[in-house]
Amino acid sequence: MIAVIDYGLGNLKSVHKALKLLGFESIITNNQKDINNSKSIIFPGVGSFGDCMRELDQRNLIIPIQNSIKSGKFFLGICLGLQILFNESEESPGVEGLGLIKGKISKIGFSNNLKIPHMGWNKIHIQKRDQIFDGINENSWMYFVHSYKYDLDNNITLSKSHYGQEFSSSICNDNIYATQFHPEKSNVDGLKVLDNFAKLVN
Repeated sequence: MIAVIDYGLGNLKSVHKALKLLGFESIITNNQKDINNSKSIIFPGVGSFGDCMRELDQRNLIIPIQNSIKSGKFFLGICLGLQILFNESEESPGVEGLGLIKGKISKIGFSNNLKIPHMGWNKIHIQKRDQIFDGINENSWMYFVHSYKYDLDNNITLSKSHYGQEFSSSICNDNIYATQFHPEKSNVDGLKVLDNFAKLVN
């Protein structure tokens, strides 16, 4: 069973539907017991960094999520679900993230008259081959909607993308995976990413 975290704001049904299409059982939940009993966790994040952390706090979900990840349970963060893994974000000064990976989320810089948010299809350039990208070609197109990003980090960046500047479009740190793009909205290649993640424990 895959726990899809419900914190009141995420694009939950699209992820749940995609997993069902792929043949994996999942549950949309904000129940600590479900999270503890799950084989893996997916966190589909939308909205602001600060709002997300406040909603998690109000639902008493921060510690259960942190403890599950620290225990070695596989985790996939999507979009904002990538950003909250870090200590802080320029989007919400003074708000602490989950702090599971050291670092800070920064705003996409304005350059070349690019529109913010970065919205639409963009290529990912795979930097490290990992099983989550099995069957995914270099320079595959994925769907993005975001105004903030994590810079490149040789230790954890799996793929990078470019929108005015390069940023991490996916990361991996031990049992933690996260994508800045939305695999549930990225057609066949996105579904393959979800399939690869689900197969890590199923």
